[in-house]
Amino acid sequence: EQSIPARVVAIQRSGLTVDDGEQAFELPLGGKWFQLPPESRPTVGDWVLIDTARTTVVRLLERESVFQRMAAGDRSDVQLIAANVDVLFIVTSANEEFNVSRLERYLAVALEMHLQPVVVITKADLASDVDVYVEAAKVVRAGLPVEVVDARDPSQLDGVQAWCARGQTVALVGSSGVGKSTLVNTLSGASVQETSAIRERDSSGRHTTSHRSLHLLDVPGIRELKIGDLETGVRAMFDDIETLAQQCRFTDCGHESEPGCAVREAIDAGELDARRLTNYHKLMREQRWASETIAERHKRSRDFGKAVRQHLSLSHKKR
Repeated sequence: EQSIPARVVAIQRSGLTVDDGEQAFELPLGGKWFQLPPESRPTVGDWVLIDTARTTVVRLLERESVFQRMAAGDRSDVQLIAANVDVLFIVTSANEEFNVSRLERYLAVALEMHLQPVVVITKADLASDVDVYVEAAKVVRAGLPVEVVDARDPSQLDGVQAWCARGQTVALVGSSGVGKSTLVNTLSGASVQETSAIRERDSSGRHTTSHRSLHLLDVPGIRELKIGDLETGVRAMFDDIETLAQQCRFTDCGHESEPGCAVREAIDAGELDARRLTNYHKLMREQRWASETIAERHKRSRDFGKAVRQHLSLSHKKR
């Protein structure tokens, strides 16, 4: 009775923009919020309670889902991307940018968070044979929905719009220049996201949208997706490898050169793509690293530093 529900539609350095259903306005985040870990602070898509004067964020409401990653670079912090997402549009383009391993990475995220993944292949108007990309995407996972569009043409977006039902929150992820912002602008019927052209020499895009905001669709701008603790999602994405692994001679088989490895036998027989196993190993290594708590990594770093100082001290005494 003493607060108003609102949804976070944008994040600033020390505040956020919320929409209470009547208007959108900026609110500062008090110092107490920055004493909490990143995952306990509001992010785009969160529901919060604000005071009746519309001046203060009182409480962060429980999330249905949260899209997060490890911070880019060498940092070990968690960075929240978006909350309360229902559908994940994995946007790729019908050119050299298309990458099956990248699709698997995004699908692992969607499966971990129980989101509905949809692959959206853009720039269909520029491809000589778009069906090649469609078939490659469908092979990644059985039953995976794939939509093919020219993101600039509203008449081609009926399939995409079908996933944008009333009350649904859709997040778009994908490489720079694949057309995420163009797709949002066309769906919105307005220029709500900045766009730029791709480089003709390699079909690469310029990184135009580096912020996250909630319009009719939620569009996180991501330079690098480093997966967090997503073991369940990774295992679900590579369930064929997980099933084969149960037939290996050794329960701790690493699927490298061990005798009796059912996974390697499937590769040798042409029943499993070797690239898929390589990506499986890569994502599992990432998630194992991410599953360690920040405190554990800091402790290991301190212990190593202590050992180095002791070694230097002993070396100095011997002199």
